[in-house]
Amino acid sequence: PKAIESKSGAADIVTQTDKKTEETIISFIQSHYPEHMILGEEGGVITSSSGGAAAGGGSEFLWCIDPLDGTTNFAHSFPSFGVSVGLLHQGVPVAGSVVEFTGGPYCWNTRSFAAGLGLGATCNGERCSVSATDSVQNALLVTGFGYDHDAAWEQNMRFFQHFTHVSRGVRRLGAASVDLCQVALGLTESYHEFYLKPWDVCAGILMVREAGGRVTTLDGRDYSVFDKSMLASNGRVHEEMMRHIEPRVAELQEEHAGLDLQSKWFIPQGYDVKNTG
Repeated sequence: PKAIESKSGAADIVTQTDKKTEETIISFIQSHYPEHMILGEEGGVITSSSGGAAAGGGSEFLWCIDPLDGTTNFAHSFPSFGVSVGLLHQGVPVAGSVVEFTGGPYCWNTRSFAAGLGLGATCNGERCSVSATDSVQNALLVTGFGYDHDAAWEQNMRFFQHFTHVSRGVRRLGAASVDLCQVALGLTESYHEFYLKPWDVCAGILMVREAGGRVTTLDGRDYSVFDKSMLASNGRVHEEMMRHIEPRVAELQEEHAGLDLQSKWFIPQGYDVKNTG
């Protein structure tokens, strides 16, 4: 199952486990909701149980699937990876589930997260909530770095340096869905990153919101899964972090005219979106 193939580069890989897991999830969704659209990390957009590529037709529902979030960690048996499935209704996350694989060799285990809009968030069936920490000084923060080493990537390196100086620490674990669930569980106070995709975050941001947290873009706008930057937090450290982040993101966009952090990443053709933040 760990047979590895490269995608865009040496660090961007896919395994047979990614592909087989996505196929299994898609088959289940299509058997129950054949009229819904699906967006999978490996397979792209599917509009119906026929498996055809997106070509219109329209649907209010879009399933976002990351069959193995943290593939590199999985390939090295490093315990920060999971399976993430989220459902959007007209652009709004309404249901999500993440199964996190924990422990490592000789002690593997799982944590199962679930959330529904207005229903709260759970971990292994128990209600969970964000932490009560109200200052960055006392916070443990998380970030991530994508495969494109551009100006935004360099800026996030500077954020990493700054917040390492002023907080209890900054971690880079490598699985966005898991990082978001750990904010929802109250283990960490925030998670931020550029260039996340809908399948990375659809389930996780609902976990954070339903656990009492807050999610915005890094330039302070309401966040949707189609945006290109994100800060998710327990809500209590959000403004303090944004006072440092927001002006530097504005400067970044002024200095690099070709850097587009404002437009939406991608909205599948035929998907009926009423709310994208």
